Amino acid sequence: MNTLGKTITCRAAIAWAKNSPLSIEEVQVEPPKSGEVRIKMISSGICGSDDHVLKGELVVNFPLIPGHEGAGIVESVGDGVCSMKPGDKVLILIIPQCRECDACLHPKGNFCYKQDVLPCSGVMLDGTSRFSCRGQKIYHSFRTSSFTEYTVVPEIAAVKIDDAAPMDKVCLISCGFPTGYGAAVNSAKVTPGSTCVVFGLGGVGSAIVMGCKASGASRIIGVDINEEKFPRARALGVTDCLNPNKLEKPVQEVVMEMTGVGVDFAFEAIGLVDTMVAAWNSCNNSYGVCLIAGLAPSDAQLSLEAPKILSGKTLKGVCLGDYKTRDCIPQIVTDYLQNKINIDPLVTYQLPFNQLHEALELFHSGKA
Repeated sequence: MNTLGKTITCRAAIAWAKNSPLSIEEVQVEPPKSGEVRIKMISSGICGSDDHVLKGELVVNFPLIPGHEGAGIVESVGDGVCSMKPGDKVLILIIPQCRECDACLHPKGNFCYKQDVLPCSGVMLDGTSRFSCRGQKIYHSFRTSSFTEYTVVPEIAAVKIDDAAPMDKVCLISCGFPTGYGAAVNSAKVTPGSTCVVFGLGGVGSAIVMGCKASGASRIIGVDINEEKFPRARALGVTDCLNPNKLEKPVQEVVMEMTGVGVDFAFEAIGLVDTMVAAWNSCNNSYGVCLIAGLAPSDAQLSLEAPKILSGKTLKGVCLGDYKTRDCIPQIVTDYLQNKINIDPLVTYQLPFNQLHEALELFHSGKA
């Protein structure tokens, strides 16, 4: 069936309102316009940011098709697209790389000005949507939307990857893995023999642990309220596991006692203000570095004891591992294919699209 230039009808998961169950519906997906790509989605991860969207913790427009951590095959391209062609394997990118804005042109920048996360408009760069259902416009999620059989994204929010890439695994390299691994190896540049603490041992936190271990950290403390995650965390490189709910004093005080002087590197991979403050207070006061990789709710405010900033430690935000996405993500896929990194331990379940509700239940149960 030739779909070139035609509207495609397919299945997609729609969130009609915040805190409402996802509904699998037939949707219409328009052809890509100039500078856009229509992609047949093959696999998608479930990221914590998707959960923030569904709970209404981020300012978004409903109804929308959620999901952003995806791998697929290009079905068709709009005018002017030259970096990919139909049949190419691609990853979609929550943080695009336009290669024109200040962030893209600066050697240390990666938060492209054409991103649609903060804030999230839910529409393409021309201000319109490519999705509809029963005659109603459906918004995009972060200009990606992976919980659908077909999606349309800007060319700058997708990148061609190696044809040998296993599509059931590499979707994690679209967001979760580089967000965590890159926070350690690319942003923090964790040093050999250093001490680290990681708050949150989900997908991103686990990838941070992998990055700390690969960088030669001598001690990695993992913090999570779900002790079911501890065995896997230890297998990835965590040396000490802490459940804050079972400690007699605040976790940052325990970390300080364990290390004597505080950690060299602290990572927050949850998106809660309390754990951000705890990570900050776990750092060595003179040279510790605290990196925030978790996305907090839109209305959250972070409050720190101002005098303690003077001592010299650093607080840094990090988005997608500080990687320039289109430049760097394909190489991470190649490194995986060459066994230089291993994302397989991060894949805990694989379910068909029609079991998306079961997948979300596994996500919320903490078993994934």
